[in-house]
Amino acid sequence: MMEKRIIHVDMDAFYAQVEQNDNKEYRGKPVIVGGRSFSRGVVSTASYEARKYGVHSAMAMKVAHQKCPDGIFLRARFDRYKEISAQIKEIFLSYTDIVEPLSLDEAYLDITHLVNRKKSARMIAIEIQSKIYETTGLTSSAGVSYNKYLAKIASGMNKPSGTTVIDYDNVQELLWKLEIGEFPGVGKVTEEIMKSKGIYTGKDLYGWSKDALILEFGKRGESLYNKVRGIGTAILKKDRVRQSIGKEITFSYDRNEDEELLRVLLSLSEQVSVRLKERDIVGRVITVKLRNNDFTTHTKQTMLMNPVNNTDEIYEFASKLYMDLKDPMAQVRLIGVTVSGLETRVYRNMTIYDFI
Repeated sequence: MMEKRIIHVDMDAFYAQVEQNDNKEYRGKPVIVGGRSFSRGVVSTASYEARKYGVHSAMAMKVAHQKCPDGIFLRARFDRYKEISAQIKEIFLSYTDIVEPLSLDEAYLDITHLVNRKKSARMIAIEIQSKIYETTGLTSSAGVSYNKYLAKIASGMNKPSGTTVIDYDNVQELLWKLEIGEFPGVGKVTEEIMKSKGIYTGKDLYGWSKDALILEFGKRGESLYNKVRGIGTAILKKDRVRQSIGKEITFSYDRNEDEELLRVLLSLSEQVSVRLKERDIVGRVITVKLRNNDFTTHTKQTMLMNPVNNTDEIYEFASKLYMDLKDPMAQVRLIGVTVSGLETRVYRNMTIYDFI
């Protein structure tokens, strides 16, 4: 049985690149796609020109405007992005029907059956990238490897327009050189904890035994042990059924002020809204989670008559749940919002907010 060959295709600054491609005057300029307003929105995507100013996704639009005051700030056009995404998916399906989409701008492809002595996996990846460019005018980056996790790491190594292969000859060298924060699943909080333990790179992580990592990081420890050794699944999920979409943040210091925490909740609500709209789905259940500095966790949810996916409605209900949950005397360590009870959007239920 031939070993798996997986490609991870990731569009380069997708939303911003679409805007630049549709509007010639935006090309070569810092384009920042986000939502709502400078004072309350968050960045969905920043062009590479904008990233030079330190702008990145999930950053508050207000901060992005401070860093890049001359940037071109645009509202997301999800209908247009979905249109382009559908064209890209058709290209994927022309090569293989084993495709696992992750979002509008990235997917895994199993091209094992296409590889032969005359055509390597890298050649196939480059061919797919070329077809995407010919069809849409957009560039993409691709990672090729023998499992999904490594293919995803590879696609991010030479952006934009890169094609990177991780195989048995270079996997250990590449993973050892990788900064610990660049490993998928290692967030900022975990990164800081790991650095406090002397783990700065993959090589540092490799020196830890599985038992020691599990003792220090719980279930995540085994995953870290496997990742630094290049161990991961090569099985693609063609039909990904999402049960919920949520976003949470663990603060670097404990917080108590309602005004500050509600601003964060609004930002989280918008990030959840973006992910729901990317998938053209809505949800009927909204849940808010608070974790206090003593690590006690409290959640509360509400079920809606009409499903939602826009920021204002999510935040409206989330803020009420927050006020019910919040202990005025407790310091908050983590806050999160989740939308569940997901279903495909029914357009007869559209509200005025869908046009804003």
